[in-house]
Amino acid sequence: MQICVVSWVEMAPLREELIELLQDAVDSGASVGFLPPISREDAAEYWHSVEKELRARSLVLLAVKDEEGIIGSVQLELTKKPNARHRAEVKKLLVHRRARRKGLGRALMKAVEAQSVALGRTLIVLDTRKGDAAEQLYLSMGYTRVGEIPHYARSANGDLTSTVFFYRELSGD
Repeated sequence: MQICVVSWVEMAPLREELIELLQDAVDSGASVGFLPPISREDAAEYWHSVEKELRARSLVLLAVKDEEGIIGSVQLELTKKPNARHRAEVKKLLVHRRARRKGLGRALMKAVEAQSVALGRTLIVLDTRKGDAAEQLYLSMGYTRVGEIPHYARSANGDLTSTVFFYRELSGD
């Protein structure tokens, strides 16, 4: 399996697979800004907004496929603010249920870090729901936990959950 950068012109043929990936992630409990069940329409609208960001070159999308389709993706948001062109934010690390616990999340994170450095972005920031598997992944990869905000996001059962923020400085070497 090879992790590839997806351009905006490649979005159309991949849209259905990306919709299914997002629905699978949300419906299996991922905290990525949506509550289950996520409708096909909401997922399609989301990926349409991603395509717009890709066109504007304010976002990089990485994805990986297996024989059944896309099994993972991650995004790197690139700020255009003059004082912030050295940093980027990791968004929506998604791994399909059929591909979890096989190192794909780690591989996607390594790929997004390499992409970040290639683009001159040496500081990465991100956040995740406190207690999620992603929290341990980021810690194990050398991300620094900055802190948490309680009651930051609503979970599927209606509870408000804490979000933990991380950063990692990358070298261009």
